[in-house]
Amino acid sequence: MSYRSGGIQLLIRRGFKFELRPNGMQIQLMMQFCGCARYVYNRTLSLEKSLYEKDSKHSFKYTEAANRLPGWKKKNPFLKKCHSQVLQQSLKDLDRAYTNFFAKRGNFPKYKKKYRHDSIRFPQGVELDEVKQQIKLPKIGWMGYRKSRDIIGTIKNVTVIRRGDKWDVSIQTEYKASPPAPSPSEIGIDMGVKRFATLSNGDFVEPLNPFKRGQEKLAKLQRKLARQKKGSRNSRKTKRKIARLHRHIADSRRDFLHKTSTKIAKNHSIIYVEDLRNLCTKGG
Repeated sequence: MSYRSGGIQLLIRRGFKFELRPNGMQIQLMMQFCGCARYVYNRTLSLEKSLYEKDSKHSFKYTEAANRLPGWKKKNPFLKKCHSQVLQQSLKDLDRAYTNFFAKRGNFPKYKKKYRHDSIRFPQGVELDEVKQQIKLPKIGWMGYRKSRDIIGTIKNVTVIRRGDKWDVSIQTEYKASPPAPSPSEIGIDMGVKRFATLSNGDFVEPLNPFKRGQEKLAKLQRKLARQKKGSRNSRKTKRKIARLHRHIADSRRDFLHKTSTKIAKNHSIIYVEDLRNLCTKGG
């Protein structure tokens, strides 16, 4: 969530995440779009590396990379089936990765692997019907989503993310709001192992370890997968079960963290947390 001063009101950007309910054809289209975006990202990265090896003064420029897309579409007709915005956003992701690397905020860009962190983004052209709980994505069509809360503000961009055998949609919106009333309350937080967090007022938060609760089931599935023939129907079925379990663990952890942080932030305006980097340094 970001804030920008605008007189009495604040301009807020906020994200809303929901699980999609696509049909078989829409899943196929989203997988194709992810593949096209990955192809453009990896091919551009490979080309940029070779250009840099030939000329050390060469630097990545989004405009030059985007100008290659029409030629690539002629040589690779499958790219024409993908929405042009998706391909352009993939290049912008690479541009951001390069920027973060040179600003020492991240590692050098890596090639994207199939089925890992698959996502596509639409900066415009998305329609939303909250009453029917449906969203329309360009070149994919209307599909349902699991509505858990109302969406506030104007849609700025929409990202579709694949997690295991499920698909999520992340909707970023922008809206104006009055600044919250100041609260004089302060609190200190000590992160721990036996207790997730201990507050300076004596309260504490018990840890939630969904991985520990599910690791026995996960280990059983992984042993089962190791015994099965690689590439068989049963092995694919077991992989899907493992992916669903990982998703459940991640969702439980995310829900716990959001609820805990929201509760603390609503009741206290200033929060002190021990610097973990200094703690690691003192510990050797």
